[in-house]
Amino acid sequence: MLAWVGAEARRIGKTCLWSLDGWRAAFAREKSLRQWTLVNVVSAVLALVLELTAGERALILALGLLVLAAEVMNTAVEEVVDYISTEIDPRAKRAKDCGSAAVALTALAGGVAWLVILIG
Repeated sequence: MLAWVGAEARRIGKTCLWSLDGWRAAFAREKSLRQWTLVNVVSAVLALVLELTAGERALILALGLLVLAAEVMNTAVEEVVDYISTEIDPRAKRAKDCGSAAVALTALAGGVAWLVILIG
């Protein structure tokens, strides 16, 4: 049992390191991720400073993280498409555009949440 726990702890540690490597690579190369990170920091500060309920804070913080997750996934799609082919292909454009749409929809969800919280 103890050996299994140690192996799982090492696996989780490696997974965390690989995730950090992915974040660093995306952050270094993608201006949009850096921009969304800045927006997310401002949003998080406002969520913690304004008089919001715990649920409202949780919603804002979670949606902010989802925007960043969508942007990282979009970066992954773009990297794979660019790796597979440098040719212009309508399928590659659709794949990249869909990734971008996922980021936009996630960001829109965050904006809607802020709007409803501030108006309500």
